[in-house]
Amino acid sequence: MIKLLIVDDSALMRRQLTQIFATTGGFEIKQARNGREAVEQNRAFQPDVITLDINMPEMDGLTALSLIMVERPVAVVMVSSLTEKGALATFEALNLGAVDYIVKPDGSISLSIDKITEELVGKVRAAARARFKGQRSAVKALAESLREQREQIAARPVTAGRSMAAEGLVLVGVSTGGPSTLELILPQFPADFPWPVLVAQHMPAAFTKSFAERLDKLCALRVVETASPMPVEPGTIYIAKGGADMVVALRAGKLTVLPKPENAQHLWHPSVELLGRSVLEHCDPARVTAVMLTGMGNDGADAFAQIKQRGGRTIAESEASCVVFGMPRELIEKRGASLVLAAEKIATQLNAWAGR
Repeated sequence: MIKLLIVDDSALMRRQLTQIFATTGGFEIKQARNGREAVEQNRAFQPDVITLDINMPEMDGLTALSLIMVERPVAVVMVSSLTEKGALATFEALNLGAVDYIVKPDGSISLSIDKITEELVGKVRAAARARFKGQRSAVKALAESLREQREQIAARPVTAGRSMAAEGLVLVGVSTGGPSTLELILPQFPADFPWPVLVAQHMPAAFTKSFAERLDKLCALRVVETASPMPVEPGTIYIAKGGADMVVALRAGKLTVLPKPENAQHLWHPSVELLGRSVLEHCDPARVTAVMLTGMGNDGADAFAQIKQRGGRTIAESEASCVVFGMPRELIEKRGASLVLAAEKIATQLNAWAGR
């Protein structure tokens, strides 16, 4: 039985969410109307998981989350609005220790809540199993050194004129727990990192632009959202636009990254599997390095395993550092992982392979 605390200032939303989990079964449920009550119930009820709204009276969700993580750390799934402001608040919540987020449905709650029911229940169940404490401690331990490192590597000259085909290409697939894991890994690439980096992070459309802008401030490399066709260039990290899929293709002989409408054959978007297949079609697998990070499901496991089988290199994040071990585990079970590494060691390995 999972002990679940539902925190929302809307009585209707609390009632709808309670009904979802009560009907599903396997949950002991309590409610809180604001952040202050959430902090109190975290002490008294001691839930396994909290769903936490962001905008609430008396005490907002971010303030409550910061207190919860100090007093009694617990798996938290944020309930976020589908806006730029909601996205920024969500990324801040993930940095504070939240495991995942769910986008609050637009319009009438009673008419649209069914659209997120399966995703919500899946994320809460995954959060109850999440290994979030170890990862957050790793992020905190490296935070200060990364700030100093970013200042040093940003001052290094960028070597111009490299060809992706002559150097290599990095693919990254990631889902639940991804934003904070990417913020741990990507800032460790120096300004002269010679390979482009293509990232498929499962995320809604309204969030990826803000996420790319946030990463661009943290990283020595340029970070962009792939909202339109772009040539694949060294020194750039490409974040797949949410609400779409990202693929690569050759245009005028130049490798180009393209956003495409979501492919209904794939469950998760932006699709890691579709990105991996397109790279196999247009690139020499021996020059590709594919990294599978934390996330639910098996998205990308087949394509990444083929990359390894055809001469490429692959890394699966270890169970110890994953928030959810699903995607890396699938790759490992398919014997598709060249290496299994904790999140905090992945950038060091990629830098070594790239000669940095």
